[in-house]
Amino acid sequence: MGIFNFKETKIEGLYIIEGKPFKDDRGYFMETYNEQDFFKAGLNMKFVQTNESCSTKGVLRGLHFQKEFPQGKLVRCVEGKVFDVAVDLRQGSKTYGEWEGVILTPSNFLQFYIPEGFAHGFYVMSNTAKFLYSVTNFYKKDDEGGLLWNDEDLKISWPIEKGDEVILSEKDKINPKLKEFSLRSKFAEI
Repeated sequence: MGIFNFKETKIEGLYIIEGKPFKDDRGYFMETYNEQDFFKAGLNMKFVQTNESCSTKGVLRGLHFQKEFPQGKLVRCVEGKVFDVAVDLRQGSKTYGEWEGVILTPSNFLQFYIPEGFAHGFYVMSNTAKFLYSVTNFYKKDDEGGLLWNDEDLKISWPIEKGDEVILSEKDKINPKLKEFSLRSKFAEI
């Protein structure tokens, strides 16, 4: 295995990426992105911004996207445990409306690459979680969109334990369902 193991999911363009930590008695070192290795795997993106969030248990952020200025995202969890989800919104895609999810923790050394044209969200499974994501386009507040996290047509299997409260932002409580979603944007070109 090289520095990275790129595993394409059932949805074209969506990758789970396993890093290779170099460990010794001091801890470990790991590359999380290398342009040459990613390009060899067919991932020819350029990141323009990196963001970090910290959330408590039960927080569900998403499902978010930008309409006219879509973002590809390389995400990882650096503290705690999250269930990360991507939903294909690319018009004309054979997997339109399908989702993929992966559990991310610091100890499993996994990252998730979500290309442009997807909605993205995550659910915090640990007491707290710190989440990093590098994006291919700048965030524009007036361009944000969302889908309802628990849309019965999406059938996302969120790992919410019985009795746990899901904590949402006010905007995430009122996002539309997929069947109500009509997007005239660059997604149609992706």
